[in-house]
Amino acid sequence: MERNPFVHVVAPEDDGLPLRTVLRHRMGLSRTLVIRLKRKEDGILLNGVRTPVNAKVRAGDRVEVRLPEETAGAIEPEPIPIDVLYEDDDLLVVNKPAGLVVHPTRGFHGGTLANGVIHHWRQRGLSIRFRPVHRLDRDTSGVLAIAKNAFVHERLSRQLQAGRVEKTYCAFVFGRPDPPSGIVEAPIGRSADRPGMRVVRPDGAPSVTRYETVESWGAVSLLRVRPVTGRTHQIRVHMRHIGHPIVGDPLYAADRPPPPGAGIGRQALHAESLGFEHPVTGRRVTFRAPLPADLVRLMGALAAPDNERSEPSCVD
Repeated sequence: MERNPFVHVVAPEDDGLPLRTVLRHRMGLSRTLVIRLKRKEDGILLNGVRTPVNAKVRAGDRVEVRLPEETAGAIEPEPIPIDVLYEDDDLLVVNKPAGLVVHPTRGFHGGTLANGVIHHWRQRGLSIRFRPVHRLDRDTSGVLAIAKNAFVHERLSRQLQAGRVEKTYCAFVFGRPDPPSGIVEAPIGRSADRPGMRVVRPDGAPSVTRYETVESWGAVSLLRVRPVTGRTHQIRVHMRHIGHPIVGDPLYAADRPPPPGAGIGRQALHAESLGFEHPVTGRRVTFRAPLPADLVRLMGALAAPDNERSEPSCVD
């Protein structure tokens, strides 16, 4: 069974507002979800009673939302190991390994993170739809959050859109950025020549990435990168745009072979931390995934013996 109900107590300043406004702007529900809930006998309750959404609320009223039951959909469970960083009734946060696609696509019908997560839930007697809050490329490792119901997914999606989700990546790039820290503001759109690629172009979507250099080894530097916006391939495109593509990137650094001993077979990009307000408790939470073994080895290959780190990380 999914978590039910979700409760909101009307604040004094919202006295007299339509119930619809509370649902949309205080509880963070989309218009589509409100319509779905209206069709359910106990989908929307005001003080325990089914109430039209145009009714006025009063301070102290108790608004309850009960989501419709759902199934996992067409994604088949597969016993794919997943590294669980955190799980409660509302959220699952995992450490995704490199090489694993997040969701089935035309080219990947199975063997994805989604298949493994559905199996993980099925083993616990849960039938839940797979709802990743954000995406990671197949060969990017690290923290990924998955909502366990539509309510939580919508509230986290709104945080993403509002820029209240903090994502930090470790990126090994070619060269030494100058300046060593800065902001890349360059619009990103599809490549006219290769649809699977993204490029900086004047008519692209506004895109902003912050970076700072953590350490350099001559030919390669380790950066802490924080994307402000969330465009497809954003970090990979922006790093190439400033002349420092990510080591091992098959799309954006194909013309830059890794230094001797530094080949890892994928782009050296890792989502090390993810922070947001828990969509139900409101508490600020941050989840971290340690640097994976292949990137630890890469760091060891790049660093001189007297400069090696005992605890590799690009997050303070």
